Amino acid sequence: MIKVWGRKSSSNVQAVMWCLDELSLDYSRIDAGFTYGVVETPAYLSVNPNGTVPTLQDGIAEPIWESGAILRYLASQYAEQTFWPSKPADRARVDQWAEWSKINVAANFTSPIFWRVVRTPESRRDQTAIDCAVAELTKVLVIADKQLERCEYLAGEEFTLADVQFGHCLYRYYDIAIERQPLPNLKRYYDLIASRAAFTAHVQVDYSELRNTL
Repeated sequence: MIKVWGRKSSSNVQAVMWCLDELSLDYSRIDAGFTYGVVETPAYLSVNPNGTVPTLQDGIAEPIWESGAILRYLASQYAEQTFWPSKPADRARVDQWAEWSKINVAANFTSPIFWRVVRTPESRRDQTAIDCAVAELTKVLVIADKQLERCEYLAGEEFTLADVQFGHCLYRYYDIAIERQPLPNLKRYYDLIASRAAFTAHVQVDYSELRNTL
């Protein structure tokens, strides 16, 4: 059975758990990181020297860390063609949007916006910095909105790995108290992925334990 180390409130863990359920795989998850500890122990650091989550172990294979690498491993090992194509050109199309999502969306949302809005006490929030970060993220999301005007999903007409890498940030984006520009194609897409059972189970989860923790 596949084992995953990481807490439910970690967005990177959520992406991995969402993918596991989409692929109908058996797994167990062990709370780790944040207040749950584990990641500082010698045993954990021996398999993930970064002391981060998630870490995944599949049978006797060497443990894997970094969520992007984990997602690509799961897709390569278990997914159907529509989710992770075998043809290099088709796979690259999916992978480019997955990579774009991690570099441009997750990185421009999690620390610059989510941490400043949710994890920082109100008395210490820098609203100017938040507004500037939202403006920068919006520039990126406009690219997705234009792509989604042409396609049902981010990389085409089928649900793929790119949607997991992109979509796991959107619940919090739409849930937190920020000013959002109207991006109708993005909102249509969000409603579409939010109807998936695995998204509901692993992404639309309570993150109140993270509030005012910085």
